[in-house]
Amino acid sequence: MTWHRELLVGFDLETTGTDPYEARIVTGAVIEVRDGERLGHREWLADPGVEIPADAVAVHGITNERAAAEGGAPDRVADELADVLTGYWRAGVPVVAYNAAFDLTLLGAELRRHGLPSLRDRLTGQDVGPDAGQDTGQDTGQEPGGPVPSPVIDPYTIDREVDRYRRGKRNLEAVCAEYGVALESAHDASADALAAARLAIAIAGRHPKVAALGPAELHRRQIEWYAAWAADFQAFLRRKGTPDAVVDGTWPLREPVEQGV
Repeated sequence: MTWHRELLVGFDLETTGTDPYEARIVTGAVIEVRDGERLGHREWLADPGVEIPADAVAVHGITNERAAAEGGAPDRVADELADVLTGYWRAGVPVVAYNAAFDLTLLGAELRRHGLPSLRDRLTGQDVGPDAGQDTGQDTGQEPGGPVPSPVIDPYTIDREVDRYRRGKRNLEAVCAEYGVALESAHDASADALAAARLAIAIAGRHPKVAALGPAELHRRQIEWYAAWAADFQAFLRRKGTPDAVVDGTWPLREPVEQGV
């Protein structure tokens, strides 16, 4: 049986902004899906500790008043989300996130901001404190900071690769419409997480070559596909008059050592 018929975990964050290094978590959701059917479901609401801008409230509907009254502490929410996700990765269960590089990088920045163990540290069982994610300079035989969370399945990255020349938007709502996947309430974390998982299944159903890849190999391919897309987009921007444009091709997680988080 191929991966899209097995257990998948949809993941999504709604946030205070669009910069993954600066934005804060407002809501998060993790939903178990098997063969398109929704199983387990967990949801978080955070009081982000900063004002939620009006344009962000207009997107996801969580007001500052509600977040302050009902939301959990931001460090606790980030810690719980990270523990849940790493539990699935340790079990070999793919985590599906639409535009995973945004959500995982933002979660990583939140962990770093609060001095909590990074996703990589959790995967290696390291109990670290304020220096979480920092490079110690020691040769551990692993990538700096530990293993990258995997397997991750990103319908955004996969769709761009398998249908490169399709015109139109590539946001979750548009791509769900392309594949006939219902999106009940766009920019609700639970709805988006469920739709992302079902979208991954739909893409695999339309593209047998994607379905035939094992989760580990699909993860590796997405690293390559994302890097190639970033290089092409960077070249395009430079041709169009932005000579110093830089598009980060790292996927699915960026954890800069020096970043104003």
